[in-house]
Amino acid sequence: MTTDQSHHLQVTIDSSSGFCFGVVYAIDMAEEILEEDGYLYCLGDIVHNDEEVERLRAKGLRIISHDDLKNLSHEKVLIRAHGEAPETYRLALEHNITLIDASCPVVLKLQNRIKNSHEGKENILIFGKHGHAEVIGLQGQTDNQALVFQDISELDKAQLPESFTLYSQTTKSTEKFYAIKEELIRRGYEVKANDTICRQVSNRDEELRDFVKDFDKIVFVSGKKSSNGKVLYEVCLKHNPNTCFISNAAELDRSMFKPYDKVGICGATSTPMWLMQEVKDALEAF
Repeated sequence: MTTDQSHHLQVTIDSSSGFCFGVVYAIDMAEEILEEDGYLYCLGDIVHNDEEVERLRAKGLRIISHDDLKNLSHEKVLIRAHGEAPETYRLALEHNITLIDASCPVVLKLQNRIKNSHEGKENILIFGKHGHAEVIGLQGQTDNQALVFQDISELDKAQLPESFTLYSQTTKSTEKFYAIKEELIRRGYEVKANDTICRQVSNRDEELRDFVKDFDKIVFVSGKKSSNGKVLYEVCLKHNPNTCFISNAAELDRSMFKPYDKVGICGATSTPMWLMQEVKDALEAF
């Protein structure tokens, strides 16, 4: 951890924040190809952080949708850490597209487990965000037959089978996952629960609890689209109510701080360290 005493604010960046290994892997892969070819297609935002996406766009990264994929052929396309449904691989094969697969190993393992459950005729429930890239990829392993819910209240009126297998998107809260499992058992269902939450994400949760306690104010830096960002921001807020959520240094407001405040900066697993450094520099200039 680096702490600098400035005239007004004492600012520290959480050393355990920054990209998780899955994101590092995808970005390294993209930068390597951009260096060689000058451009690269990427299926969806490579990371849920607009500032990092812009940095890579400037190097030649071209963000495309699944619809755009149908109009490409003989090109390289990067699959980001969130992973993809089987349909994407089939489409790429038909169009002679070379897939640069940067799916996170944790996500791939989960996809595999869900696929095996589906082939074993298990009823599958997935605790995850509707429409999230990772969740779409997971649902694809079940021919879209899995039931996805992001809050247990969605299951109140659902016609659920008596027994099912419960999975989770890798970036969800471990605490919430186990609370949902217990509640479903309490409601009389036979639940086979698979905790597939990424430990790098859940450990970050614990590290942040300790980190935020030492500061007058916490500045949490994350893209608005990041699921993991929402989860970790809630953790910070719970353990330090003086936490604010920003996406970049431009959103900082001097009036949020008092002279000599101790300020901690932390972020999501999709927040680049360079962005947190920019926030630190801006705070120290107040």
